[in-house]
Amino acid sequence: MTTGGATAADTEAAPPTASGATGVAPSPVGRHSATGTKATRVIGVLALIGVPLLLLLGLVTSPEDVEMGDSVRIMYVHVPSAWLAYLAFAVTALGSVCYLWPRTRSLAWDRFAGASAEIGVLFTGLALATGMLWGRPTWGVYWTWDARLTTTALLFLLFLGYLAIRRLPAAPEVRAKRAAIAGLIAFVDVPIVHLSVEWWRSLHQGATVARRDLNAELDGTMLFTLFLGLIVFTLIYVWLLLHRARQLWLEDQQLDTSLDAAIAERRRESGLPPAAAPSTTGAAT
Repeated sequence: MTTGGATAADTEAAPPTASGATGVAPSPVGRHSATGTKATRVIGVLALIGVPLLLLLGLVTSPEDVEMGDSVRIMYVHVPSAWLAYLAFAVTALGSVCYLWPRTRSLAWDRFAGASAEIGVLFTGLALATGMLWGRPTWGVYWTWDARLTTTALLFLLFLGYLAIRRLPAAPEVRAKRAAIAGLIAFVDVPIVHLSVEWWRSLHQGATVARRDLNAELDGTMLFTLFLGLIVFTLIYVWLLLHRARQLWLEDQQLDTSLDAAIAERRRESGLPPAAAPSTTGAAT
């Protein structure tokens, strides 16, 4: 039994020692329970400064479009959201490849891939929502089965399926391998989404900034505001990625700690000696 003043980290009992004494095992989760670091705090502060500045420029300073009027202001959220969806899913694909490659195989890559996919789904949903809001005054409808919209919706569903696969009960290594394969399959849709306006007749406008002739068709203030939006959204993505990956690591550590404690308890109940710590010699990375 534990006393009422003990913390969660203090109450994790260690297996009995060889002399029969019961010690208190230090918990790695208890020692490293925070997900923030100095780097994430700096990134978070920069993002907090950037968001109100983006709102000021996007809603007040930036001029309205000659054809679309004030609805063009949706672009300052829609375009960065689409960019972050591409970036997040690219990181998921990179993490998947690194996990499947024997020389770089590590569950850390799997955690980064999973964390990035969660954020990518969030930004893909935001891109779809803002695209629908932009489509209503431009096309007259919120949704049409346009090539760009349809492939983006498919991308959203594919990575929702990826996240569902990650939640299937399995050993961490099995889960990571399944997820890596699913992530690479889902990523195939990213270049299809990007090139859909060139491959098919699409209502969606083509590239405005990333043109082949490098001639952006935007007013100077509008272009600056758009690039600011890309920077601010990227900072938000990096901040979320680092925190979420750290949280997934803590969840894995907590699961391992709980499993070890349960096994130790069963051995004590059976009168068996404590299990020896597993050797890390020759362990796969």
